[in-house]
Amino acid sequence: MSSAPPVVAIDGPAGVGKSTTARALAERLGLPYLDTGAMYRCLALDALRRGVDLDDRDAVEAAAASASLELRCEGGRVELVLDGAPVGPEIRTSEVSRATSQISAFPGVRRRMVELQRSFGERHGGVIEGRDIGSVVFPSAPFKFFLDADLAVRAERRHKELVRRGERHAAAQVAAELERRDRRDRQRAEAPLVQCPDHVRIDTGDLRPEEVVERIARAVEAAAREPSQR
Repeated sequence: MSSAPPVVAIDGPAGVGKSTTARALAERLGLPYLDTGAMYRCLALDALRRGVDLDDRDAVEAAAASASLELRCEGGRVELVLDGAPVGPEIRTSEVSRATSQISAFPGVRRRMVELQRSFGERHGGVIEGRDIGSVVFPSAPFKFFLDADLAVRAERRHKELVRRGERHAAAQVAAELERRDRRDRQRAEAPLVQCPDHVRIDTGDLRPEEVVERIARAVEAAAREPSQR
């Protein structure tokens, strides 16, 4: 690795296990963990709080540009701060999820996020997960992984997650929402979800979370022992 803080990019569709994997991997590698999806959720929550019309692109982009969102990193722990207060479970509701999927397609929103993410990565490095990390935000990252799984597997995982949080949704509704989100992510004009040629693809459908982490960690650690080959 170079002297600059390393960035490990993890991309993939919703419900594939990116957050679980990235969080555990960051702990193992001793790097900060940045959930870029949570950043978009913060902007969605901010827009909802302000009563912004989510169908009005100009209004949403203006709100994103003026949102008071900070990324604080202390002792390797990253904290998202919106309007001076750390965010919590309020960004994980179904309402915020739907709003996030909608506003994340707007170019002005993505530009604000990319700016913040690049600034963070250049200063701190880290395990950074999202949908365009290896393709747009850090296309030259030394380590790029693309996690994927069948829609049915991802829908089941997401449904269980919602049930654990006390949210009741029909399994079919969850699957339909994920399918719509996939379509938006892959078809949007600005930074669509894509697997780049240099992404290492991992199908997480038949793997336990710890197995996914182990596979990625071994690849990163092996490369760190052979810097001349990177």
